[in-house]
Amino acid sequence: MKESAVGFIGLGLIGGSLARALKKARPEITVMAYMRSADRLRQAKEDGVVDIILDSLDGDQLGTCDMIFLCAPVEWNEEYLKKLKPFLKDGAIVTDVGSTKTSICREAEELSMEGCFVGGHPMAGSEKTGYENSTDHLLENAYYMITPPENAPAENVERLVEVARAVNAIPMVISPQEHDMAVAAISHLPHIVASSLVNLVRDCDDSRETMKQIAAGGFKDITRIASASPEMWEQICMTNTDNIAWMLERYIGSLTEILDSLKHRDEEAVHRLFDSSRTYRNSISDRSRGAMEPEYSFSVDIVDEVGSISTLSVILAAKGISIKNIGINHSREHGEGALRISFYDEASRQAAWNRLAEYKYTLIP
Repeated sequence: MKESAVGFIGLGLIGGSLARALKKARPEITVMAYMRSADRLRQAKEDGVVDIILDSLDGDQLGTCDMIFLCAPVEWNEEYLKKLKPFLKDGAIVTDVGSTKTSICREAEELSMEGCFVGGHPMAGSEKTGYENSTDHLLENAYYMITPPENAPAENVERLVEVARAVNAIPMVISPQEHDMAVAAISHLPHIVASSLVNLVRDCDDSRETMKQIAAGGFKDITRIASASPEMWEQICMTNTDNIAWMLERYIGSLTEILDSLKHRDEEAVHRLFDSSRTYRNSISDRSRGAMEPEYSFSVDIVDEVGSISTLSVILAAKGISIKNIGINHSREHGEGALRISFYDEASRQAAWNRLAEYKYTLIP
């Protein structure tokens, strides 16, 4: 990438991680940022991520940028796009990181900015939000969806492709419409399903909260994304409503079919459900990251006795392997081990697996 100065409007989890990764890849690049929380910007400057703090949408400063990233909530980015138009120098590009693309690409066309705007969506994230949770490696091996307006110059698209590669993400160029339909199915609908399932369990639980107490394994895995920001997901649903509604109607239809099969005790139909889903799920690569931070973890079948956890920790520490989190699986109906250990990256997870295997621990992926 050739950019020497970049601007950020908003510096939360994704914007902060993108800025960190760019600064790591190109230490000489000048990064300037504007957001409502001055404390976070001051922290970003102390971290060496931001060089220039903007107190407002300063046209003199932003007018020097080769590329500006809109990293505010989805609906606000369109407003910022309008405000930036008068400031842009010749050859500058504006992009965004929002998880819906059709609306903002349409706005760029209406503003006659298709010559300087390219939509972007780094498909990474975490249930935690804010700059304070950003990292310089959050986007590594994540798909970076690039959605140019219909008449966007090819060289602008290539410049954003270069940015994605610079932060070790995987660029994928796709139309805004195709993007929004795809994420409605694989990202937006799952959040609705996870949230509604959590609420269903809450509403059906008994006075002793038995369901809540034993919730683990599969339930916690498929509902982890329900911990994400309600404000963010409200905006996403309001900007991709038609696609989400279309997918949700089809999902409700499939649930109705499953319900009918169960009521009629149709063994073949129930078996087909699990068999076909297993086959397709096993064909999905684990290489890419979704909208939530991946969990590098495995379970260990360990005896609950004094010193067992400390012994395991010492074995890993002796090889310099850092543990991110460690906890007891109280419910192990899906074959999980007694102890669940998570790590900061895949290399640490694999090193820990190999180390504990040498000591004859029983390990469960």
